[in-house]
Amino acid sequence: MNAVEEYIAAFPAEVQERLHQIRNLILKEAAQAEEKIAYGMPAYKTFGKPLIYFSAFKKHIGLYATPSGHAAFEKELSSYKQGKGSVQFPLDQELPLDLIADIIRFRLKENQSKAKA
Repeated sequence: MNAVEEYIAAFPAEVQERLHQIRNLILKEAAQAEEKIAYGMPAYKTFGKPLIYFSAFKKHIGLYATPSGHAAFEKELSSYKQGKGSVQFPLDQELPLDLIADIIRFRLKENQSKAKA
């Protein structure tokens, strides 16, 4: 079991399921991403740059896609509680997996273009 699997395993089953959904989505959309724990949560890098992070809390799942990742989807994320580079998905609502996939793809392209510059 790697560090991310250990992180996920520490939560109740229903939270683990959501964390697995996000992790699987990241690994599908950014297969080359480097996976580790950073800042106490699952973290992913591509092209040597942070891609996305996620974490579980008592009442929500936090997604951290850097300020640019959230700014690009400001309208789509407007119904969720947000910080500068974070969004909270309440545990009593379905995860917006299509939106999360769009954010991952956006961040991947952003990192790729920075790497080429």
